[in-house]
Amino acid sequence: MKQNIYDNPEFFQKYKAIRERANNYNNLLEQPNFLRLMPDVRDKMVLDIGCGMGDFAAYCIEKGAAQVKGIDISKNMIDLAKSKHVHHQLQFQHIAFEDLQLADGSVDVICSSLVFHYIADFAALVNKIGHALAPDGILLFSIEHPIVTANKGHADWILDEHGQILYYALDRYQQEGKRTQSWLVDDVITYHRTISTIINTLIANHIQIEQIVEPIPTDEALQLLPTLKKQMKCPAFLIVKGKKMI
Repeated sequence: MKQNIYDNPEFFQKYKAIRERANNYNNLLEQPNFLRLMPDVRDKMVLDIGCGMGDFAAYCIEKGAAQVKGIDISKNMIDLAKSKHVHHQLQFQHIAFEDLQLADGSVDVICSSLVFHYIADFAALVNKIGHALAPDGILLFSIEHPIVTANKGHADWILDEHGQILYYALDRYQQEGKRTQSWLVDDVITYHRTISTIINTLIANHIQIEQIVEPIPTDEALQLLPTLKKQMKCPAFLIVKGKKMI
């Protein structure tokens, strides 16, 4: 069964509140680094997997994309995206990527922000992306860092007697698979994979790695959100850019 936690009313309202804050991990850490890796999308066909509220898809339109399609398994997210962003070259569809029909070589750029760790079958996901991408097409995605997903559902930060962080306790890294945690609500499911599994799966599907980023907060970001200092001990995100080879 495909997970659709974002249509849980309690989860959605709590998540929406987090994203509406100016200073959050997405705005100060993940998105700035994600956008720095963006290819030129002028006159390109762009697919945004897990488009959420539609802001990134609308950004691609602003940058001159010929057509942008944003998809999301959450009806809540698609309804919100449609209410926020209207453009004749921008389409939002309520559908899981697993159910989306795509012709081989039909998409120039595929992007996804913090979605792939919710998908159970990573090999099938990447295989479908590899077929959908045009030659020299770009895949850009961010995920929760495998160091973080390894520990989901277990204690991670080790504190001293004063409650100050000593270090991050990595565990179960080589044990791939399902993780269940409490985040905003109980029983949120993610999937852990090692970095080697992620990279080798891309390579096996003819996607050449161009750049990998483990975001580090800027001094300005640290001033705005001091909890980001934990990123110097354990990275929250992994961002990967690849190119489809013929």
